Amino acid sequence: MTTASAQTDALPAVTVIGLGEMGFALASAFLDGGHPTTVWNRTPEKADALVAKGAERAATVHEAVAASSLVVVSVKGNATAHELLKSSGEELSSRAVVNLTDGASAEVRAVADWAEGQGVPYLHGQIMTIAPGIGGAETVVFYGGSHAVYDRYQRTLQLIGGRGALVAADAGVPTLYGMAVHGTMWGALNGFLHAAALLSSEGIEVKRFLDDANPSVSALLASLPMIADEVDRGEYATEYGALQHHLPSVQDLVRESVARNIDAEFPGYTLGLVEGALEEGHANDSYSRLIEHFRQQ
Repeated sequence: MTTASAQTDALPAVTVIGLGEMGFALASAFLDGGHPTTVWNRTPEKADALVAKGAERAATVHEAVAASSLVVVSVKGNATAHELLKSSGEELSSRAVVNLTDGASAEVRAVADWAEGQGVPYLHGQIMTIAPGIGGAETVVFYGGSHAVYDRYQRTLQLIGGRGALVAADAGVPTLYGMAVHGTMWGALNGFLHAAALLSSEGIEVKRFLDDANPSVSALLASLPMIADEVDRGEYATEYGALQHHLPSVQDLVRESVARNIDAEFPGYTLGLVEGALEEGHANDSYSRLIEHFRQQ
């Protein structure tokens, strides 16, 4: 078993705790990058393929933690992550921990607070890809927590994803970044699929629509920084557009959807938001005004 004292600064030894689909991909990336890699999983057989590639299999969490200066955790739920880290013993305080377990921000912060209380250098990471994307040059990972851990192991962490970034000292912030990306993605995808259903009902190829409408779609994406700025400033009455002008278009989309027997719930929800804001006297505000609806829920 490799010991922490035998590691070099150039290629520090790494322990991966948890060998689900993501954990397996993480361990493979560290191995492929030349790092001495120790792995642990409740079901030891899951490590067989990694051991065949050169990984060390630890019999216990304590043994796994003792093997490396960097301990990476990827398990199901932060309660499990917390339980496993607690079981590792006092040696954990002399190791750096990077927790890549998904969860809500409060759950992530609970583990981070415990680690801080134990004197454990701690970093939380939110991986923005599925397992096959691990190691990609464009794979994004948001990190929050110890600046010292991030600086020391940045080169090692780049093996996970080339677009890693420390976004906050607060370990809970990366989870919010991840949720914000996903929320934006699902909203855009749902809107696009509704649009695709509308086009398909007329026999129009959706790919052709994208080719023809590219300037409009590109302009929509380019408007996000402007909307973000309005939200950050809390100033919605701008020269760039009045909310009242959205109403006829949304009404038309709802009526067209109903006429074509396409689910109108998605545009209907938007119609409700716009109508509510107009009733409250915000006709001349920009679309960013609607954030106040979400804040009040």
